[in-house]
Amino acid sequence: MDIKKVGVVGAGMMGAEIALCFARAGIETIISDTSREIAEKGKEKQAAVLDKSIKKGKIDEAAKAATLEKVTPTGDLSDMADCDFIIEAVLENLEIKQGIYKQLDEICKESTIIASNTSSISITKLASAVSEGRKGKFIGTHFNSPASVMKLVEIIPALLTDDETVDITKELLLYIEKEPVKVKDVVGFGLNRLFHCFYLEACRLVEEGVCTPEDVDKICKYGLGHPMGIFALLDITGHDLNQSVDQILFEGYGERFRPSPVIQRLVDSGRLGRKSGAGFYDYEK
Repeated sequence: MDIKKVGVVGAGMMGAEIALCFARAGIETIISDTSREIAEKGKEKQAAVLDKSIKKGKIDEAAKAATLEKVTPTGDLSDMADCDFIIEAVLENLEIKQGIYKQLDEICKESTIIASNTSSISITKLASAVSEGRKGKFIGTHFNSPASVMKLVEIIPALLTDDETVDITKELLLYIEKEPVKVKDVVGFGLNRLFHCFYLEACRLVEEGVCTPEDVDKICKYGLGHPMGIFALLDITGHDLNQSVDQILFEGYGERFRPSPVIQRLVDSGRLGRKSGAGFYDYEK
């Protein structure tokens, strides 16, 4: 495999966990954010994830240290100039994302592949921010949350993505023990179209008083065999993000993805999920 150095832009939970996947596989990894301090916090998140693995007996302290040694935090995108593959994992905002791509396009070497972890925005639209020579090396890599655990990664070629970029991306994801699935560049791709249909119906059950969130989660776990309930998962992804993706899907497909008033009330009340301390469940207790 020719990928020796990977960059991840965005040190939130998703970006930190994506970077962790590469570092665990022994690949030199740079994680960046708007400041070095924020990027350092991303590395702290990685350490916390590894500590959980230690408690479960999956790794030891030596493995944790070896993994973290592969991660370099930075607040300067120019430190990614020699990366072979870079994944953007920032907010679902077209202008912010495209601004990052323009910078990376100027900074990086000609062979660098730029990927987006967007969950819903058209990869072809995102790719319009890079130069003509880079468009063949622009691709979507949608990791599933939590990225350090979940195997699925959707590979989404843009209109002008070349076959070699798709092949390299697939090889890289297999190397870090993910299960890549190639998906057409449509709004919401494959995963989110399925996921949001499912959870919007779960919200209707709660809105109509058919079930409590706790009972819906029991149905998911003990009736459908899911590892966790849908509302527990939504609390992890964050309701501001859930609402944002709902709106994009609604604009793309109409009534079947109309945003849930249940999610709207949670966002209005500041109950964004685990990151705010409360969502469908209270995490302060």
